[in-house]
Amino acid sequence: MNDPAQATDVRFFDVCNGDADGLCALVQWRLHEPAPSTLVTGLKREIALLDRVDAGGGDEVLVLDLSMQRNHDALLRLLERGARVRYFDHHAVSEIPRHPRLDAHIEQSAGVCTSAIVDRYLGGAFRAWAAVGAYGDNLQALGDRLAGEAGIGATGRERLQQLGEAINYNAYGERESDVRIAPAQLYRRLVRYPDPLRFADDEPIAAELVALRAADLALALRVPAYWSGPTGSVHVLPDASWSRRVIGSAANAWAIAAPARANAVLRRREDGSLVASVRAPLDAPSGAGELCARFGGSGRRAAGGIDRLSVDDLDRFVQAFARMEWGKAGA
Repeated sequence: MNDPAQATDVRFFDVCNGDADGLCALVQWRLHEPAPSTLVTGLKREIALLDRVDAGGGDEVLVLDLSMQRNHDALLRLLERGARVRYFDHHAVSEIPRHPRLDAHIEQSAGVCTSAIVDRYLGGAFRAWAAVGAYGDNLQALGDRLAGEAGIGATGRERLQQLGEAINYNAYGERESDVRIAPAQLYRRLVRYPDPLRFADDEPIAAELVALRAADLALALRVPAYWSGPTGSVHVLPDASWSRRVIGSAANAWAIAAPARANAVLRRREDGSLVASVRAPLDAPSGAGELCARFGGSGRRAAGGIDRLSVDDLDRFVQAFARMEWGKAGA
């Protein structure tokens, strides 16, 4: 029987989250190793993307910033069909499959992102883009360190942070019509630029996303807390196009404003259920993914999300949020 992995016509598939961390990780990789590839990406909460990949013997699949836990069965299917998979991620996973065609680089510590893992693997070849990914993932200290190591001064770091936050903001929505530009289209513009500051200078979409994010964020920050306690707060946003886009940015903004406090930002959906973004305190970044998992969601220690929470479970969620011992959970 022929080994499917010995096929000669190799196809390349790039599979990544459509947020800043996923896109910036892929930008680094393809600037370093250009190849004609099929891009599979989507909005922030489109996580089970490996189900969309039709790869087989000898094909190369690159996976970036996607929960292996959520893609476990599809990953095994691709490996069994003979594909080779290189996987970079920082989300929680209970078990990493052991397979000769899987090259996994998974790091689950709180202060890391996929862009930084790829940066380390590539020896800092495009470190400024790694900084953009870190900033977009609300890891300001990591972003500052990476930008500094790339020789970028204070003004440049501020611009990279704005860019990372804007790219991340653009990934949130129920459908692509909610966002300014589809993540796949945005990636094709990003990858033209080895220097993200040149992208910010030359591509009008960069300034446009920064301005749109600021306008949406101003609306969100005026919404009063649904619940507030000693360790954090919960906000519930209405269902609107602006709230679909800004839920992640609002969660990050509240986290930065009160680093000792956790926060959860929920948004009502058209069907009456809720979607949630949860942030552990920046000063004690652990527990967010664990809390979300109790309600059918997922994430990492510092941040997590729930795609669909019944409105009947809202108060139960708030009670669980209020009881969390942030910094101890999942440690």
